Amino acid sequence: MDYARLRATAEGLAHHAADNVRGYEISGTEIIFTVSTPRQHEFIALRIRQQLDQQLDPALVSHTGGEIDDASLGTLRRPDLIVVPNTVFDEDTMDPFHPRDIALVAEVVSPSSRSTDYIEKVQDYAAMGIELYLLVDPHKGAIAVFSHPGPGPDGPGYRARHDYTFGEPVTLGPWAIDTTDLRTYPSPG
Repeated sequence: MDYARLRATAEGLAHHAADNVRGYEISGTEIIFTVSTPRQHEFIALRIRQQLDQQLDPALVSHTGGEIDDASLGTLRRPDLIVVPNTVFDEDTMDPFHPRDIALVAEVVSPSSRSTDYIEKVQDYAAMGIELYLLVDPHKGAIAVFSHPGPGPDGPGYRARHDYTFGEPVTLGPWAIDTTDLRTYPSPG
């Protein structure tokens, strides 16, 4: 199925989805529905955005929302946070963000998306040429910063990865994130 038809199918299915479905993503021939996230997930995305806002060049903005679309790869992603130039909001379009405009993408691992964030999104964001991918995992209290996208033996990937734990300062390209107030997900039960 070509990407345009797959996207139209996803749109049609989304109109009939349950109330907790907040959108969809596409990777290859797969449609992935995203569901509402817990408050701890939202808190982490907010804290990262607040810190980035204080450090970004005035020409850049952090944004919690939006879609990144690369039709040539057949990929549509809805990251938890992106950093883009302010000028992209001046464009007279309803189209998703283009990967070339993304300076940073961040994902907070949801209770249901571990393999997607650690495997598929690493490949997809690298294939899109997004320079920095921040992956925050509240299950483990772990953070990974991926950089330098390029081809690898198993397909697209990042050539550098730096790991941190909650409480450590995180270097993210030209920015730094304080993670002392980030918390892991509560234990079930």
